[in-house]
Amino acid sequence: MFGSTQPESADNKWRRQLNQFVKANQQELAALSWGVWLENGDTKDTLAIDLQPTPHFVYCHREAIETLNNKLENKLQEILGVIDAHKPEKEVLMLGISSGQLKLILFEPEPAPPICFEQVAADVNTLVERLEQRLSEQMQG
Repeated sequence: MFGSTQPESADNKWRRQLNQFVKANQQELAALSWGVWLENGDTKDTLAIDLQPTPHFVYCHREAIETLNNKLENKLQEILGVIDAHKPEKEVLMLGISSGQLKLILFEPEPAPPICFEQVAADVNTLVERLEQRLSEQMQG
């Protein structure tokens, strides 16, 4: 009665796998988020994980998200509100992108992102390479 014997849909599978990846890599994602913020300043642009064709990080400019929101009849309005309220020194904000769908990734790591960046002691490029490799392995499962 409580178990499901139906196969998991592709939509749910990528979201579940991405959730598992984020949970397992919170410290390094926080470090990456802070490192990117230090490099780019307070732009309100958003780091994203694009899963197609292979998992990789991209940078979503605020204007592009606004344009997409307009095309989708304001269905991304809440995401824009979260981006506007984002506090990079306390929380990690990213988007997950797959098959034309978006998933909001938002969490407060312990310790805070600046401390994670300091503790990880790796530059942004190293973190991107490391996390993309782990993400590729995660998404194959």
